[in-house]
Amino acid sequence: MKDIITKLAAYNPGNIDSNTIGGGDLGNDIITILNGIVGILAVVCVIVVVVGGVNYMTSAGDAGKVKKAKDTILYAVIGLIVCALAATIVNFVIANLPGIKK
Repeated sequence: MKDIITKLAAYNPGNIDSNTIGGGDLGNDIITILNGIVGILAVVCVIVVVVGGVNYMTSAGDAGKVKKAKDTILYAVIGLIVCALAATIVNFVIANLPGIKK
């Protein structure tokens, strides 16, 4: 019984393959997930900018449609900047936490 307890106490799940999510390295897991989300959001922002550009080109000079198209492009760019800043801040915090290795 003592041998089993000693083996359980020495068990470290962090020694599992750390190249995949769930490998025991919380910092890398969070950064991997965050980078995936930022990549998806970047593609969405590019699509929204293209939609705003198409709306701008097809507005035929209507002031309301032009304003809406410009606002769409502006909000997509602002969203992309906020997303990039959030990813940078999280990466910085994760890299500087003393208990989490990167």
